[in-house]
Amino acid sequence: MFVYTFRSSKIKWILLLALCAVLIGALWWFGSGRPAATDGVIELHARNAQERLAFISQFGWEVEEDPVQVTEVRIPAEFDEVYKKYNAIQLAQDLDLSLYCGQRVKRWTYAVKNYPGYEGRADVIELHLLVLDGLIIGGDVCSTELHGFMHGFDFPTPAETSTAP
Repeated sequence: MFVYTFRSSKIKWILLLALCAVLIGALWWFGSGRPAATDGVIELHARNAQERLAFISQFGWEVEEDPVQVTEVRIPAEFDEVYKKYNAIQLAQDLDLSLYCGQRVKRWTYAVKNYPGYEGRADVIELHLLVLDGLIIGGDVCSTELHGFMHGFDFPTPAETSTAP
């Protein structure tokens, strides 16, 4: 028979190490560069038109079914100030373009029909989806007007739109 005993200090160290391992594992799992909303709340699939439109509708947006434009863009290998600001919008919606530096992605542009204060002016507000391998990795809602605006996918609250031009 084999018996091994621990002193209480060894047990404390082992428990402390196990707790650290669990914490590190949890941090890695929840911050490992997985796309946002993988908890099932927001569906990020965009393999076809139906999935792209379903993603958009999750936020309350109504868009023209056919995209205004589909183009391929390259995420820069290094972000300049403009891309850093754009990525700040992505980070605020739990997405991170820095994980895709140097990669080519498709940008789907849709005309928004129901932006508060711009109803019936689908030529002014656009929604962009950045798609890589059938998953949405970023995007925005913006005005194409001079001195327009840009924000994440969330539908604006009345207080936010009262300050819009």
